[in-house]
Amino acid sequence: MGLFDMFGKSFSAQVQDAVDKISASGLDVRGLRADVDGKVVTLRGHAKDLAVKTRVMEEFNKLVDTDNTINLIEVDEKPAPPPEPVEQPVEAETIHEVIAGDTLSGIAKTYYGDANLYMKIFEANRDILDDPNLIKVGQKLRIPPK
Repeated sequence: MGLFDMFGKSFSAQVQDAVDKISASGLDVRGLRADVDGKVVTLRGHAKDLAVKTRVMEEFNKLVDTDNTINLIEVDEKPAPPPEPVEQPVEAETIHEVIAGDTLSGIAKTYYGDANLYMKIFEANRDILDDPNLIKVGQKLRIPPK
């Protein structure tokens, strides 16, 4: 067809007309522009989402017959939505019956993975314990949640 198509406009003019029409169409695309190399067109700009990016390309291809249309329109990054609040499971208090050889630090190691947390168990059982080093077989100790 040469430089002018059947409508009397150059390929570059057709491309620019299509860009102008799409820009004015109400699609949420900003800074839409086209680079022309022969009959290959590269679309650039910013779209609010992938659906708009796709729609712009579809509309452009309806308006202009190209050998290839390359869509380099950037999609705006949306901030990640705030995470949904996750309810932490409320750990129930556990009861531990003291057996021969138990120590508060050993019990803390068993339940908390840290022997140094023995005072937490002692404080929770002040009603039956006077000394963290003196626990008796058969005592039922409250083990508070970590």
